[in-house]
Amino acid sequence: MKATQKSAKRTTAIDKKSKGFTNEERAAMKERAQELKAETRRSPRAKKNKADGESDVLAKIAAMQEPDRAIAKRLHAIVKASAPALSPKTWYGMPAYAKDGNVVCFFQSAQKFNTRYATFGFSDKANLDERTMWPTAFALIELTAADEQGSPRS
Repeated sequence: MKATQKSAKRTTAIDKKSKGFTNEERAAMKERAQELKAETRRSPRAKKNKADGESDVLAKIAAMQEPDRAIAKRLHAIVKASAPALSPKTWYGMPAYAKDGNVVCFFQSAQKFNTRYATFGFSDKANLDERTMWPTAFALIELTAADEQGSPRS
């Protein structure tokens, strides 16, 4: 019986091939590990300095390809104007905005994971729950003035 059980386990292991993480996902995890290391090395005063995080975010935005770069620049300006209490920082190599060290919202470029569209998302720390269902991310292919105002497209 043991031989049969071992044989069955081997067959199951061979048949189940895990796809694992993509190269892009592995790169994002490495970026997050570097971000965490950098955060632990910073002094307590530097951790409170928004300028450090903002320069990191602006560098990530500058490295993006169009149209994601334009969208990220505009979202950065909107977040800074409408939620000045949030601190810019990178999160998995993406521009993000945090409150009390917790990421509240983030931008993910389409090129980052080779996806059809960019996304602007919210973490559970955003406390958006007003009802029983709400969006936690928005797909973006461009960001127009009408989109910013919440106007429907014609």
